[in-house]
Amino acid sequence: MVKVGLSSDNHFDVNRLDAAELLKQQAEYLATHHYDYYFNAGDLFNEMPKSLDYMDKLQNELGTSTQAYFVSGNHDMVRGVTFDELESPLSPQYLHNRLLEIPNSDFVVIGENGWYDYSFAENASTPADADFLKWKHGFWIDGVIEQPMTDSERLELALQQTQHWLDVAQQKHKQVLYLTHFVPRDTFTVYQLKRPSYWNMANALLGSNRTGQLLEQSQVRYAYFGHLHFRNQPLTLGATTYLHQPVGYRRTRFRPEWESADFMTEWKNTLQTVNL
Repeated sequence: MVKVGLSSDNHFDVNRLDAAELLKQQAEYLATHHYDYYFNAGDLFNEMPKSLDYMDKLQNELGTSTQAYFVSGNHDMVRGVTFDELESPLSPQYLHNRLLEIPNSDFVVIGENGWYDYSFAENASTPADADFLKWKHGFWIDGVIEQPMTDSERLELALQQTQHWLDVAQQKHKQVLYLTHFVPRDTFTVYQLKRPSYWNMANALLGSNRTGQLLEQSQVRYAYFGHLHFRNQPLTLGATTYLHQPVGYRRTRFRPEWESADFMTEWKNTLQTVNL
């Protein structure tokens, strides 16, 4: 049996946390509780070099007791990294567009940052793609992320990469744990009726059902994602069990997101454990 821990959306800088101290506490907890692997689905910092540095230092702190990996969230992409760099092997801990074999198990882990195609917007009066793009650059943090293609094309690239590694997993006769930042099913999105215009545009930039459809068609066993700062109980669609328990922000303009007073309690309470 291989013990795996999963987390996302730690947002150390937004939450104004002492990341160096929390790194030691996370490493101690993972080692003490005998986790073999720790996977983070992104949004560590608003700057990729800091996210890379954190995960590299976390791995050094863990030594050989636990292996730590992550994919990038949209916040990590905001500063300090280009599109081409995101598509390259930035670090041994960076799992995007990679397949990781898990010894002593029937599993592999596939990492993919993911993206979106505007399909989560309600179809009552869906704007044109140009309207979504204009709104994105005016109001959404992703507007500062530079890319050499449209959002739909970027999602298509993510799906092609995912399909490649799913094919490899099938050839190896392995089950799959899939790690991504963006939302793979609109089942998890929230349409807030008091702010329909804003949330319809925001939902468009969260993910794509095409991701979930691909995972379910390929009978992926587990899919862990972040991005939404809402928490869900495990949900199984077909053969695929979706896991979604992000840490999120201490509080926002609209509501507190944490259920406890400090980060480590929140991180422990949302850490998802899977035995492979």
